[in-house]
Amino acid sequence: MSYVFPPPATVAIPVVGSDDSFAVRRVYCVGRNYAAHAREMGFDPDREPPFFFCKPADAIVPVPYGKTLELPYPTQTQNYHYEAELVAVIGKGGSDIAVEDALSHVWGYATGLDMTRRDLQMKMREMGRPWEIGKAFDASAPVAPIHRASEIGHPQDAAVWLTVNGETKQRSNVSHLIWSVAETVAYLSQFFRLEPGDVIFTGTPEGVGAVKRGDTMVTGVDGLGELKVAVI
Repeated sequence: MSYVFPPPATVAIPVVGSDDSFAVRRVYCVGRNYAAHAREMGFDPDREPPFFFCKPADAIVPVPYGKTLELPYPTQTQNYHYEAELVAVIGKGGSDIAVEDALSHVWGYATGLDMTRRDLQMKMREMGRPWEIGKAFDASAPVAPIHRASEIGHPQDAAVWLTVNGETKQRSNVSHLIWSVAETVAYLSQFFRLEPGDVIFTGTPEGVGAVKRGDTMVTGVDGLGELKVAVI
């Protein structure tokens, strides 16, 4: 088969302890999945059904351990926000997955950042329009290497944290997720058939805020290592 243009390279995330990489298919993100973050964004944190938005696969920027990603400050924003997150990746496909079976579909976990052009997101929200220009822009999803669930299990009680220039800005625990990873996978699979290669950002805790050029972020999830990003 020939193509009008060369097909894009596959986006792939390194796997801890392996020469293999995890090829990315789709990227799903859960909105307002920590109660304290919902409150800081002006919403009631009652346990309503989860909602999702998407990023393109090439928004993912893999960041090997020991490396610092130099992340250009994006265009068209004056309010560039960090959101530290536990990331789950799918290794077995399925639709209408039962909650009790959902974790068998999760291949592994990583530390990630959902970078956000907050001013554009808020403008779109006020206008009742989609969030893509605030959430789905280039390089908006840095991700650290993936740990296999078969080796580390499924994080149930792990701190999630982020510092900016050494000062702690976010600190919570995945046990505070409104919708657990299993519930999120099960619910999402009612609307999209999940397939190997799908990546799910599970939500960010309270403490989100802006960064500027020259700032360095370090974020981590206990047991999953750190992700270091310098804004340039």
